[in-house]
Amino acid sequence: MTTVVPIFLAAVVGLATFMTVAAARYVSRKLDRKLAVTTATATAAGLACFAYFKYGLAVLVVASTLVAASLVRFWLWRRSSNAKTVNRKGDRVRRRSGVATWWQIAFRCSWWAMHRQARAIRPHLRGGGFWDRWRIATTELATRLCKSNGMWVWSSLEDVLLVIGGPRKGKTVWLAGAICDAPGAVLATSTRLEIVRNTMKLRERPVTVKGWLRRLVFGEPRKVWIYNPGGLGDLESTVKFNPLAGCEDPVEATLRAEDMIPQTDDGGGDSDREWWDAAGRRILAVFLHAAALDPQKRRTMHDVHRWVSNPESSLTELNALLSNSPMREPYMKAIHQFIKLADRTRSGVLSAVDPALAWLMSPTAVATIEGDIAQFDVKRFIENRETLYLLGRHETHNAPLVAALTGYIARAVRSMAAKQEHDRIDPPLTMALDEAVRICHVPLDNWSGDAGGSGIRLIIVCQSRADLVKRWGKNGAATIMNNAGTVMLYGGTKDAEDLAAWVQLIGDRDEVVKTVDGNGKVLSKSPRKTPVVTAAQLREMEKFHVVVIGETPVIFGKVDPMWSRRGWEPVAIGGYDPADDLGLELEPLEGASLELEGATPERELVDA
Repeated sequence: MTTVVPIFLAAVVGLATFMTVAAARYVSRKLDRKLAVTTATATAAGLACFAYFKYGLAVLVVASTLVAASLVRFWLWRRSSNAKTVNRKGDRVRRRSGVATWWQIAFRCSWWAMHRQARAIRPHLRGGGFWDRWRIATTELATRLCKSNGMWVWSSLEDVLLVIGGPRKGKTVWLAGAICDAPGAVLATSTRLEIVRNTMKLRERPVTVKGWLRRLVFGEPRKVWIYNPGGLGDLESTVKFNPLAGCEDPVEATLRAEDMIPQTDDGGGDSDREWWDAAGRRILAVFLHAAALDPQKRRTMHDVHRWVSNPESSLTELNALLSNSPMREPYMKAIHQFIKLADRTRSGVLSAVDPALAWLMSPTAVATIEGDIAQFDVKRFIENRETLYLLGRHETHNAPLVAALTGYIARAVRSMAAKQEHDRIDPPLTMALDEAVRICHVPLDNWSGDAGGSGIRLIIVCQSRADLVKRWGKNGAATIMNNAGTVMLYGGTKDAEDLAAWVQLIGDRDEVVKTVDGNGKVLSKSPRKTPVVTAAQLREMEKFHVVVIGETPVIFGKVDPMWSRRGWEPVAIGGYDPADDLGLELEPLEGASLELEGATPERELVDA
């Protein structure tokens, strides 16, 4: 009798559960597909009731735990199959219309996600505790991109960031804010003074330690350097860079020649042009090395230009300069081969070298290598977290100078990083390359592959994908795109090929199409593939609105302008008031100060 009652009660509970679940499934017209689940639910309820009445609560808890663990393990095993993975990802895209959800943004590119990677992004945090990792400001770990789904979207300082958009869409306004937030040294290129006006004041402030509970300012104001070989806005250069610096080393001379005569891989272009460019780099490297070996340091870039134009009359001089070089014999052989070239071939080589030395015709550019100002010190620049603005006009004759200085700094930083414990500098150097296509012809297709591992944060800004193809060729542009951890796309693009490429990269979504009769009654529904965002929608995006393409499905958001930063105030330079251009009231906000009560200016920077 004592055994019959529990069995009877368990049967009653199981039957009641089955009838309840079956009724619910029938109402929702899913009885045929969910019958197995319904039966299993009723059986589990009956067995649970029997175990409770027969053996007590303890046995029921243990049995339930074992069954639940087995079911979870079976579910994980089924979920891990290739077919299930593909189907699950496809279902997820269909449910979410191809765009990132709140949870995906929070898990991959929110402040929380950046702090989870803090020890990898900033190596000095590896020796600290849990609280040190979570209390550091997010701007010390990542760059703020835009706001979407009510939260800020961030890009890690380890990633290459590619920003593309048409003119007057807000790229420079966002870039200025990113420069202001950069935790370490900054190298910024631009063809306008707007970047300098809008970032100089905040970049001059002393080093700031930011956190959730405090904001400490200490040390002396940071140095801001200007390199302006084109005389943009009549702004004087405050830094000197001689292209001969470091060329006593033949390897450095070769790299300097590659900086000044950039290589373009267009995937099968003019073979003669490629040969002439390569020959021009070889002979320019020889002459740079010879000039740098002058014991009296009297040789200048004017002598290099003279040797390129008339090497026959300078053989004795070059032989004497190269006498102490470990590469004397191969370099003298290269000079003799250059002299013996046919007139047409030699003219082709000169057509590659002459643009690299065209800036010698500009007194303003020559003043930046022969003035009384100090030679640029990369080590001090990195350690003091200073800022360097490389300015240039749209004319290309100064681009080799800007590229040479950029390459010089990048190699010096890599050399410094190789000597660090974690093979990178901390905090990283931010290279904000605005209009890099026009004024900074460095090999970004090569740099973008491992810059983050050395502590160099690349932010590449251009106006279109076609700009990348024009400067670095089809293969080089594809390499930059592949190496970019995040692509931030503005509107304004009107090239059909570019728009088609972005639409294809963003992907498709399923759209339900309804078939109706003449009375409006729905006869059938069928899915069809349609782009997540159309070419017209990309072209018509409003100012400050962006599409972020990264590790998550596409994200739509609005960027954060520079004037939202605390203490931001433009600097009036170049005879022009930025307040008129921005249309803003630039009165200082109450309490807009980086210093708070209780701050200790004498505190030393731990992570310098």
